Amino acid sequence: MRSVSPSSPPEAPKRPERAPMKPLELALAELLAFAAPLAPAESVPTFEADGRVLAQAALSSLDVPAHDNSSMDGYAMRCADWAGASSVLPVSQRIAAGGSGEPLAAGSVARIFTGAPIPPGADAVVMQEDCEPTDAGVRIRLQPRAGQWIRRRGEDVAAGSVVLNAGERLSPALLGLAASIGFAALPVAPRVRVALFSTGDELVMPGEVAPANMKPGAIYNSNRFFLRALLARLGCVVTDLGIVPDRLDATIAALKGASLQHDLILTSGGVSVGEEDHIKPAVQALGELNLWQIAIKPGKPFAYGKVNAAHFIGLPGNPVSSFVTFLLLVRPFILKLQGATDLAPESIALSAHFDWPKADKRREFLRVRRNRGGGLELFANQSSGVLTSAVWANGLVDNPPGRAIAHGDTVRFLPFSSLLS
Repeated sequence: MRSVSPSSPPEAPKRPERAPMKPLELALAELLAFAAPLAPAESVPTFEADGRVLAQAALSSLDVPAHDNSSMDGYAMRCADWAGASSVLPVSQRIAAGGSGEPLAAGSVARIFTGAPIPPGADAVVMQEDCEPTDAGVRIRLQPRAGQWIRRRGEDVAAGSVVLNAGERLSPALLGLAASIGFAALPVAPRVRVALFSTGDELVMPGEVAPANMKPGAIYNSNRFFLRALLARLGCVVTDLGIVPDRLDATIAALKGASLQHDLILTSGGVSVGEEDHIKPAVQALGELNLWQIAIKPGKPFAYGKVNAAHFIGLPGNPVSSFVTFLLLVRPFILKLQGATDLAPESIALSAHFDWPKADKRREFLRVRRNRGGGLELFANQSSGVLTSAVWANGLVDNPPGRAIAHGDTVRFLPFSSLLS
């Protein structure tokens, strides 16, 4: 046994080693592995399906278009009947959209309108700007080419083909396509039921206290507003549970109640390691905590676990950290719960029109915006508490760990236009 001199100071106890922070890719992969798509699917009118995720593939039972038709107002004819720019061909019939034509008589043309079926025997349409009506018929000034201005049957959609894939988020164009093959309603994944609350005795709701009467240390709860809006954009059904006091018993009670009728509990604040941060012990008391702290900046304090059957995600309290971690982690998690298959954000390689000389050991997400020169400008203050940076910016630079950026370097840009939709 080693002797210790009476005059020697006692050795300080070693701090327990913290688990290393997870890289973003690993954390996201683990997070998504917990996100089984919700069931069962529900049928909603196609008019009301924008933004929902299709639960089953949609097959077409018809060709679109259903017949060869004209893409122009003009004259349908046989190319072989054209005898030169001076010859005149009689008009034997008139065909409007929604009508039907007779077989085209040899040596004649049919007056035809956009969308009208091509009469049997015709092999071209000449648009009316290239024709000259006369008392005897019509003069075709330009030699026609076989197939011109004809939309072929099934060239848009072939009968029996998959038109919409399961897992697609429905957009206005996709809804129009679904309608074009006769779908008045579509099977979609159920909406994710989300319970949302914030923690922090310092939080005050706008309207409750005038700015001039705010107590020292008090702040308005901004996170609650943008998180609700982000959840709504993803089609979630949100229950806003307000602000939970900084007490362990209150946090446990809020989590327990929220877990009973929700698919996901989303909190903001209380996921750090301070004495007033009660999320971690509260979740562990009721269920399990699977993820804790991610190697990104901003947004290191991030938690995932289960409370009863409900998923739990805890976001940082600093507004930019909360905003960024929602876009990078919560958004794809919710999309996966809805059964969506396209989860990765859009990424564009652009030139940095700024310098970022101090590399960080964590992966950074810098608030930037595109300028008229096609490059990216950097918001001056990248602090996680400066929400104006997210307002000024129109995207994020995804900067790898340990990388400094010099003006002119190519960086990876994630536009808000895709992350906020």
